[in-house]
Parts: sequence; C-alpha cells; structure tokens
Amino acid sequence: MRFKQRARLLVLAFVGGLACVLLLYLAIHPPSSAWADEQAGALRPSSVERAVAHPLADDPSPPTETVKLVFIHHSCGDNWLDTGNGDLGDRLGANNYYVSDTYYGWGPDGIGDNTDIGHWWTWFRSADSPTYTQAVYDTTNQHASYTRPMTDPGGENEVIMFKSCYPNSNLRGDPQAEPPPIGSNPLRGVGSGSEYHTVANAKGIYIDLLNYFETRQDKLFIVITAP
Repeated sequence: MRFKQRARLLVLAFVGGLACVLLLYLAIHPPSSAWADEQAGALRPSSVERAVAHPLADDPSPPTETVKLVFIHHSCGDNWLDTGNGDLGDRLGANNYYVSDTYYGWGPDGIGDNTDIGHWWTWFRSADSPTYTQAVYDTTNQHASYTRPMTDPGGENEVIMFKSCYPNSNLRGDPQAEPPPIGSNPLRGVGSGSEYHTVANAKGIYIDLLNYFETRQDKLFIVITAP
C-alpha cells in the first residue's frame, strides 16, 4: 500500500512540475496573435452553426417608408379588411402600408373569381401566370371599406397576401398521403368542390408555388389559411 501511495505522489508531482514548466515557458515566450486567432477560430462555431443556434428575431416594427401591399381574397377577407369589422385595412394603413385588395371579377380573365387552393397554381405557375402576377403587382384596386392615410407612393406591390375562402377547409383524403408530383397533380386549376381537393394534393400545390416565390426575392408572399 505504501509503495502505491508513493507512486501516486510521484506521478502527481511530475504532472504538477510539467504544468509549472509549461506556464513559465508561455510567460517568457507568449504565442503570436496569429496563432491565438487560429486556435480561437478552430474552437469558434461556424457562421452556419451560429445562425442556427442564434436565429435573427423577426422585426415587428412598421416600415420607415411606405410599403405597398395587396390582399387577394373573397368575402371573409373583405370582412377582415373592413373598418368596423376586422379593421385590418386601417391597422395596416396606420403602420405605413398602402393597402389594395382584389375580389370577385377582378383582373385579367376575371381571375379574381378563382381563389381556391387549386387555383393558386393558375395564378402563379400556369402559362398565363406572368399576366396574372403582373396585374397583382400593379393593381391599386380597393374593394373593401378601409382608409388609406397616405397617397400612392408609386411602384409595385411588394407584399402579396392571398387567402382561400372557408369551403377550402373541407379537405378530403388521407392526411398522411404523400403529395403527387405537380405534373400529375389533379388539383391544378381546380376548385374546392372537386373530388381532388385532398390534403395531399393541396400540399403539392403549395409546395410547387415555392418554385415561383423563390424567383421573386423582391416580394413577400403571405398565404393565409382558409377559415
């Protein structure tokens, strides 16, 4: 037992002495700043890791300059915008948004009639979508009753909100089913009364819209789920 205790003491003394020698050497010969930066960089998380660990918070502050916004909707959206009802139009205006909105009968080919989930493919992804989307960006139409506290600042609508009406909540099918490829999605351009108005097909429509939204980094697209 005494031999083992002495061995442990010798080892501890050796390690302690080595640490002292190392500290003394570093005090006399400090490492260069470049070496220190390199070692710190090796321990520092990458920019991607930092972004994941510390995501930037959304800024709820109103824009400092007027931003143009358009809301594509039908009756429920109208009520939401109306003064004395949902008051959304007035609230947006008070926060420096110049609001426009579309309703039944609006736009090229009366596209405003069609706002079911399957119709969004027609608005944003069909052969005619360049015509429809440009009309959306350019419109200053006002249908609902709300106040615009500022004059039109000019330019295109930068924020595009769109909402399907309540019949679209009646989704059929298996919620766990995989969305079909967009080329074979039977909900493209079809209304909510169709047998193809299923959870899987609706997912496929929304996923495909992302391909267009990705090309317009100058716009903010906000989809409002059906009530």
